Amino acid sequence: MCQAKIWVRVGSQEKEIAKDITQLEINGDELILKTFFEAPKRIKGKIKEIDFLKGKVLIESDVFPE
Repeated sequence: MCQAKIWVRVGSQEKEIAKDITQLEINGDELILKTFFEAPKRIKGKIKEIDFLKGKVLIESDVFPE
């Protein structure tokens, strides 16, 4: 089973904000991150890069989500 880690880039800084993501849904400029056991997390941004070997999704955003 492949779960992804979600990283957000703001300017030149990158930060891991979520792990064990099983589904990523795109709804306009909002991304909805889903896991098996937690409520979905919503963030604003654009997918910049996906590394399937590392299970890493890089999202570019204006601010780091809380």
